[in-house]
Amino acid sequence: MSTDKTSLGERLASVRGIISDMDGVIYHGNRLLPGVPDFVRWLQESGRQYLFLTNSSERSPRELQEKLRRLGLDVPVENFLTSALATAGFLRNQVPGGSVYAVGEAGLISALYDAGFSMNDVDPDYVVIGETRSYSFEKIEKAINLVNRGARLIGTNPDLTGPVESGIAPACGALIKPVELATGKTPYFVGKPNPLMMRQALKRIECRREESLIVGDRMDTDVIAGVEAEIETVLVLSGVTSREEVSRFAYQPRYVLSGVDELVSVAREAGV
Repeated sequence: MSTDKTSLGERLASVRGIISDMDGVIYHGNRLLPGVPDFVRWLQESGRQYLFLTNSSERSPRELQEKLRRLGLDVPVENFLTSALATAGFLRNQVPGGSVYAVGEAGLISALYDAGFSMNDVDPDYVVIGETRSYSFEKIEKAINLVNRGARLIGTNPDLTGPVESGIAPACGALIKPVELATGKTPYFVGKPNPLMMRQALKRIECRREESLIVGDRMDTDVIAGVEAEIETVLVLSGVTSREEVSRFAYQPRYVLSGVDELVSVAREAGV
């Protein structure tokens, strides 16, 4: 782990692609974090390939694009990759044209439809759970019984919480837990830190791992995803991780910064 700005500046000179998390890095809820407009401007003006990769499955890429536009940022729709898209792609390769019982928001449902899946609450191939604000006892009960009858349990991501303006909110890893405990079935999570999602991200930006950098705020998804995919990581402390928590993990980020504003400052000082 390093906070050496000279070292980071030298590393940025050889970086062609940036994979950045969103929640806790770009925004908290509907509040843009410090330095983000400069960060996006730097990404676009430097000519680097970049991708906003989020474990949240609630919104589609177009909805994410519109959210950033409302916050004053103009990012092309193809520069977003969500855990919902990664999950739908994985399932399409497993059971083309299959069916699912999905507990989630529009981003997940539309990704599954676009991948050729139909919705099925009787005998689906999969029960897929993502972030949702319409969580209910009835949906949990339905999911439990479908899994007990043979449907395979899929989670879009293992995050237990996510940052919001008021603090934190339960994420997929927490929402899927009642189904896991009641059925005794372990879910398969497609989102970070699954290397599957990181390979999809590298393909999107058309960069090799050696010339890429991951920027994220979570040790348990962003940083471990980089470590397992052998992509160097920048942990920013603008999200859910504090500096004191970092040392508790067996793995460490390559760099630790206060936020993306500091990353841009380092880049400009290095002339990159």
